[in-house]
Amino acid sequence: MKYQIKEIKKGIKLHLIHNEKFKTNLISIFLTTELNRENVTKNAILPAILRRGSKNMPTQEAISTELEEMYGASFNCGIDKRGDNQVLKFYMESINDTFLPEGEENMLSHTMEKLLEIVFNPLIKDDGFCEEYMAQEKNNIKQVIEGKIDNKARYAIDRCTEEMYKGHPFELYKYGYVEDLEKIDRKELYEYYQNLLKTCKIDIFVSGIIEDNIYDVICKAKEIQELEDREPQYVRTNLEVIPQNHEQVIQESMDVTQGKLILGLNVKLDNEDMQYDALIYNNILGGSANSKLFQNVREKASLAYVASSSYLKAKNNIFINCGIEIENYEKALKIVKEQIEQMKQGDFTENDIEVAKKGMIDAIQTIDDEQDTEIMYFFGQEFCQNRLDIEQYIKRIEKVSKEAVLQIAQKVEIDTIYFLKN
Repeated sequence: MKYQIKEIKKGIKLHLIHNEKFKTNLISIFLTTELNRENVTKNAILPAILRRGSKNMPTQEAISTELEEMYGASFNCGIDKRGDNQVLKFYMESINDTFLPEGEENMLSHTMEKLLEIVFNPLIKDDGFCEEYMAQEKNNIKQVIEGKIDNKARYAIDRCTEEMYKGHPFELYKYGYVEDLEKIDRKELYEYYQNLLKTCKIDIFVSGIIEDNIYDVICKAKEIQELEDREPQYVRTNLEVIPQNHEQVIQESMDVTQGKLILGLNVKLDNEDMQYDALIYNNILGGSANSKLFQNVREKASLAYVASSSYLKAKNNIFINCGIEIENYEKALKIVKEQIEQMKQGDFTENDIEVAKKGMIDAIQTIDDEQDTEIMYFFGQEFCQNRLDIEQYIKRIEKVSKEAVLQIAQKVEIDTIYFLKN
């Protein structure tokens, strides 16, 4: 695997991942912009509108027909939240030229052409997006927003995040808000889209067996030539810890049969390099079946159906997630806090460190087994101060010591305790 970055224009990058493991090429375009309440709902609906049709492929049927003619190529899009940024994501996957029938070629260039058109050359009617598409997609997004309550585990984590980051961009739901949907009209959204393309960070990823001329193909594309240099409006990973709630407790009632206990922890790091130590800390605390939370809350005490933790690198938070019997709230919370305190006291072994490191390294070594996973890894590096390729990532994990993990443990504080009960 070979990875290269080339600047197309200021604020617009091409990322080339040459990987011969796959028979397909995957092209991704990411538009990254700052997360804020004014635009979060507009950003959420844009991919849904753009996928409905472009200038030369004005319907989803036309796009599907084109994909079928490209030997069953596929297209997908979506919205994501990365730190204090919102990311509009677009993907197109097609067979590599090497595996085409004799006489057929340039599928990679053709795929790039079609994806660029969908993202940058939308269907416009009377100076705005198609009214029919707008109405349908606003209704679809409304259902997504209103349906977030259906997944109680995800809902509880989102609510904990909202309470931790109240008044800050990271509290915002990535799909936006129903009350804002009603205010968006097709002309306003098109004007916003045009401005977004002038200010956002643009990353184009190409993964697979890559032709040498792909950089020239992209640079010559009309859609790219029409884009301007920009100082991209996005937020780099910041070590500053904003929430300072000091174990605030939020309890909410809903028609649930299982309680959802979420603890939002802050990790106050001195430098970005310590994030790799924090990954091992999290693995020992609750990131695996060998972890303290799994073994002590779930297995030994039998207080939880689920007991785990995850480290959110973009915000330096750890979220502990427990699915418990509602009457076991106090007992479960007590044992969870004990595990955090035991980590502070150094109550973990060198073997715990080695097991965690092995698990992490095994996971890292699978990054290039999936094209989209590999792309998302390198995209994540765009927000770091210090880039690491996959081999460097492994070496940094190998360096983690018990002393380093103990240092992380001293920097962990409980910010918010959220409990969803009946």
